[in-house]
Amino acid sequence: MLNLKSKRVDIFVPEQIDPIEALKRTTDICIAAHQDDIEILAYSAIAECFGKKDKWFSGVVVTDGAGSPRSGIYANYTDEMMQELRLQEQRKAASIGDYSIQIQLGYKSSEVKNPNFWDLRSDLIEVLNVAEAERIFLHNPADKHDTHVAVALRAISAIRQLPLKKRPKQVFGCEVWRSLDWLCDNEKIIFDASERKNLAAALLGVFDSQISGGKRYDLAVMGRRLANATFFASHSTDNADSLIFAMDLTPLIQDSTISIEEFTLNMIDRFKDDVKQRIRSLE
Repeated sequence: MLNLKSKRVDIFVPEQIDPIEALKRTTDICIAAHQDDIEILAYSAIAECFGKKDKWFSGVVVTDGAGSPRSGIYANYTDEMMQELRLQEQRKAASIGDYSIQIQLGYKSSEVKNPNFWDLRSDLIEVLNVAEAERIFLHNPADKHDTHVAVALRAISAIRQLPLKKRPKQVFGCEVWRSLDWLCDNEKIIFDASERKNLAAALLGVFDSQISGGKRYDLAVMGRRLANATFFASHSTDNADSLIFAMDLTPLIQDSTISIEEFTLNMIDRFKDDVKQRIRSLE
């Protein structure tokens, strides 16, 4: 079994095979903060692996979901009831999406945001050391949700602790609580999410506690993907009708000395320069 420090961990394998075996066959893995973040930021990888036997997607949710907003039929749910509900919703998504394994670590957001809380990093090292995935999907460091950024930082830190030969080939920081439309086009990693819209809708629709709680994530996410595709290129027709944008974070795990802060701010500076040059050329 996995040697994890979390006392609240939930491990779900839809095929009911050994968790280690399920993790070892993983080619693509997403480490996300909350239940439903995986289905928002890493959908292209889920769709790419769906139904395949040589590609397997796995998910890791870091927090327990206790602080979720709630209304309607969920208005009187306690934090404990909401945690259990969200855990079950994530399990359903893993079944629908044909995930190899779904791990929910159940840490509190306050623990995740504490840079001196080492249990999370230890658990992520354990998971990644077994999985040896080729691609890892994370939140991006320019996200505006503190817990999302904290999870990305802890994940990058964990990957940097792996031996070089065990590190993934690619790491991507994807959009959730802030679009990455602002990235310079030559720096955008573009994932086509046009295929299997029924699967995309089903995965998002599972999280009724969030949608009924007053946030139409299902509509907003599909709308953002459509907007990304439509507004990506102004002088050509669309080749896709649903795109997910991401940052390429691979340099951060190829060279552990690179500052994550400077790496991200340099992207913002290049966007600033792009805007400045366009204005100056047209004034």
